[in-house]
Amino acid sequence: QVQLVESGGGLVQAGGSLRLSCAASGRTVSSYAMGWVRQAPGKEREFVAGISRSGGSTVYAASVQGRFTISRDNAKNTVYLQMNSLKPEDTAVYYCAARSSFMVRAGTGIDDYHYWGQGTQVTVSS
Repeated sequence: QVQLVESGGGLVQAGGSLRLSCAASGRTVSSYAMGWVRQAPGKEREFVAGISRSGGSTVYAASVQGRFTISRDNAKNTVYLQMNSLKPEDTAVYYCAARSSFMVRAGTGIDDYHYWGQGTQVTVSS
C-alpha cells in the first residue's frame, strides 16, 4: 500500500504560481496512475488533474486547463502539480491521490482514486 504526503502549499497573490509535490512511500509511485483533487470550503471534492502510470498521458479539469500542469518523476518517487495564473477560486485543500495499482490510465473523477494524502492548503488572495 502506498502512502502519499503533499507539500508546497501556501498563500499566493492572484496571478502567482505554486508547485505542489506529492512524495510516495511504501510502494514506488511508478506503480500507480496519479492525480490531484481539491476541496474548497463548503464544497465537495473536485478532480483537478490526472497522469497515467507512464506519464505519457494527462487529463485536466476544464477549470484548470492551460494553467496547471501535472507531472511525475518516477526516479524521485514524486508527482507534481505546477499551478500558474492562480485565481482566488483556486483556493482549496489540494490532495494527491493514487489509483489502484492495476490501473494504467489517468483517472478523471474522484471515484477513480483509491489512496489519498492528507492534503496541503493553497490560498490565493485577490
